[in-house]
Amino acid sequence: MWKRDESVKPAAPPASTPAAAPSASAPAAPQANELRAQLGRDMVNIGKSVVIKGELSGSEDLTIEGHVEGRIDLRENVLTIGPNGKIKAEVFAKSVVVLGEVTGNVTASEKVDIRDNGSVDGDIASPRVAIAEGAHFRGSVDMQRAGQNTPAPQAKPNQPGQPQPQPNPQPNPQQQQQGQKVGA
Repeated sequence: MWKRDESVKPAAPPASTPAAAPSASAPAAPQANELRAQLGRDMVNIGKSVVIKGELSGSEDLTIEGHVEGRIDLRENVLTIGPNGKIKAEVFAKSVVVLGEVTGNVTASEKVDIRDNGSVDGDIASPRVAIAEGAHFRGSVDMQRAGQNTPAPQAKPNQPGQPQPQPNPQPNPQQQQQGQKVGA
């Protein structure tokens, strides 16, 4: 259909392909490093056979497959409790994903996600909570965002049997006069 312009062809013969292959694979490693730098996160795993008792804190995303008792503090990072993970701790993280078992209160600044077969026995405090079908949860949920005020009592729905406040469709004479004075 159309003919390629002969002047665009590379001057070097295709035999130099092996030299090009290392240069092609070399940028792949920097791209992976750039991706990690963009995410700004390293990932750490705690294996099935590891048992930790005490306080666990850090500045990296963490996946736990083992047993942890005590306190976990990863306030700026993601904590994942793997399917084999068993946690008996107070948990503080940016985001918590539960595939295993957690006994204790969970506080997340972004989200708590209890996946299928995941289990949480304790209270959850997070602005976003997701509980999958097949997950187990026993406790209370506080989804109030940090800095958010509690709703005014008027905003609460009325209970049956309580009188409902009626809006005053006509303002009283003082309000009308004040409104006229301001607008004049």
